[in-house]
Parts: sequence; C-alpha cells; structure tokens
Amino acid sequence: MSLGAQVASQLPYLRRYARALTGSQSTGDAFVRATLEAALADADLRDTIGKSRASLYHVFDRVWSSAHLETANHADGEPSLHEAAAQERLSAMTPANRQALLLTTLEDFSIDEAAFIMGRDGAEVEQLVQDAIGEIERESATSVLIIEDEPLISMQLEDLVRSLGHDICGMAATRTQAIEIVERTRPGLVLADIQLADGSSGLDAVDDILSIGSVPVIFITAYPERLLTGDRPEPTYLVTKPFQERTVRAAISQALFFRSSQPL
Repeated sequence: MSLGAQVASQLPYLRRYARALTGSQSTGDAFVRATLEAALADADLRDTIGKSRASLYHVFDRVWSSAHLETANHADGEPSLHEAAAQERLSAMTPANRQALLLTTLEDFSIDEAAFIMGRDGAEVEQLVQDAIGEIERESATSVLIIEDEPLISMQLEDLVRSLGHDICGMAATRTQAIEIVERTRPGLVLADIQLADGSSGLDAVDDILSIGSVPVIFITAYPERLLTGDRPEPTYLVTKPFQERTVRAAISQALFFRSSQPL
C-alpha cells in the first residue's frame, strides 16, 4: 500500500481524535492539515507517518503540542458557544490527562503506544489516564437524553450514565419521541444512534434538538463512515458500535468538559 493510501485510510479517525481533543471541528481539522503539511515539508516526518498508525498520531501530537494555544486563540470567524467554552477551558487546564484517556479509549491504543505518541513513559501515561477518570467522576451532574432503538443497548447506556452520577431525562427510540422529550425537559447531554425505529434518523432528531438550543451530542453508531464524509458539519464526539463502556465514558467526559455554560 502506498504512503498516501496508508495515511488516507487513517485520516477519518485522526480527524475524529483531533475534534475530540480540541472540542472543535475547524480547529481539529486545522491541526490535521498542519500535520500533513509538516510531513510533506520534512522527509523524516514523511517517513515517520508511514511506519504505523501510532507514528501518524505521534507526528500530529508534535504539531499540536507545539502550537495548540496559538491556533486555538486565532480561529477564523466568530467562535460558537461550544468552541468559546472549549477555548476558555483549554487556556486554564492542561489537556494531557484527557489526551491520554482519548488515545487509550476512543482510539484504542495500548498504554505503550499512547506513551510513544505523547513522548512520555508508560507509567506517566497510566497515571494521566487515572487522573482523567478522576476528573470524570468530578464532573457536575447533568441530565441525559438517550436516543437508541435497541432496548439492550439503551439499558446498557442508561446504567453507564447513572453510574457516572447523571440523571436520565428520557429514552427515545424514534425522532418523534426524542423531540417530545426535549419539549418537556432540557437535557444537558444527548447520546444518539443514527438509525432509529420506524426508519427515522437520529441525525434529523439531533438537528431538531439543536434548533431549540445548544447541547453536546455524542453519536454512538455502527456506521461511523456515514458521519465522517466531510459533506456536512461532522460530530465532535463519535463512538463506534460495538463499543466499550470506557470509550463512552471518555466521550461523556470530553463532551461535558467542552460544553457551553448556556443550558439548552
């Protein structure tokens, strides 16, 4: 496989990671683009990104770590409430623990691979992951809407959300049910599948919800390629089915970390 084909096959996942790390599609994509440009301009970096998936993320980390504050503070255009909240919180907190958690959960790297990517030793990365888990436990409680038509998955998500100290404001299997719940309650977080009962779409349900107000959304789907097309605004938080509970847990932590202070 050519270097171009290798990198292209990993780009959707690197973009997903970059968006989750920065809390912004535009900022995340800017760092991915800067990583590719740096590799094109440097033969050593170009050789590095072709060695393995972890090597590509390692080069991304070098670019992001050296410039993330400057880029975050000079985003094009007026930032959304979500992006503004992300920028404010990033300026006040080092994201190393959340980065370690994302690499070992959302991206499914081993501790050793995450250590290589971050340029740290394994014991340090393991501690960063534990610190991130502690941060999750300290997140302020919120109400969660689950949009999922598979009863077993819905119950699994409910148990996970409650174990993190959050409430369930409703569980919907269709777009119509989701909107009815939002009209009665104001969720602080939405977990949504994209294929729902009766043929309705979780994407359309989320669009309806976001037309009412700003709320972080985590898509949990067996069809991530339908959301990673570049044809429309892509979700910052995307978990692939079948999922591990720690992956959903990490996504919830990220979403609540970056959420706007303005309720839905």
